[in-house]
Amino acid sequence: MKPPLILASGSPRRKALLEALGYRVEVVVPGVEEEAEGLPPEALALALAERKGQGVAGEWVLAADTVVDLGGKALGKPRDPEENRAFLRALSGRVHRVHTAFYLRTPGEVFLEVHTAKVRFRPLSEEEIAWYVQSGEGLDKAGGYGAQGLGMVLLEEIQGDFYTVMGLPIARVFALLWERGFRP
Repeated sequence: MKPPLILASGSPRRKALLEALGYRVEVVVPGVEEEAEGLPPEALALALAERKGQGVAGEWVLAADTVVDLGGKALGKPRDPEENRAFLRALSGRVHRVHTAFYLRTPGEVFLEVHTAKVRFRPLSEEEIAWYVQSGEGLDKAGGYGAQGLGMVLLEEIQGDFYTVMGLPIARVFALLWERGFRP
């Protein structure tokens, strides 16, 4: 029996994407602080993905990190509903970038890449922001929203890969695994 793909992430969305492709996934959440470190958002996503991946043992290890970039400022996971509200106000009616970096370790190689998509929020009313914040959906997501859930109504446009916004550029990860013979 071939080994599982070790997912160094507690994200249920990443696990679901991989399992939907037929991979046997073992989740090992790395004990890594997700601090801003003063890095630009794209570099932060890369640094965190690498740190998470290096913190987990295994032959086939995948780690990822997503950072929302609003004008060069990283928006991580909101600490509480009030910060979630502030993030959504800041994103309302504006374009931002979503950087998702991944670290993939195979028996012979290590890949570290970042993929970026542009997202435009539609202008949001205070009532809409309050509705979304009370759902609690955005509290465990970079930027305080999830494009695949209720947050879909916040978005006006995505330029680039939807799955990068969701938290894993799955087509690229799949291609790397497939080319190395690690098939579902």
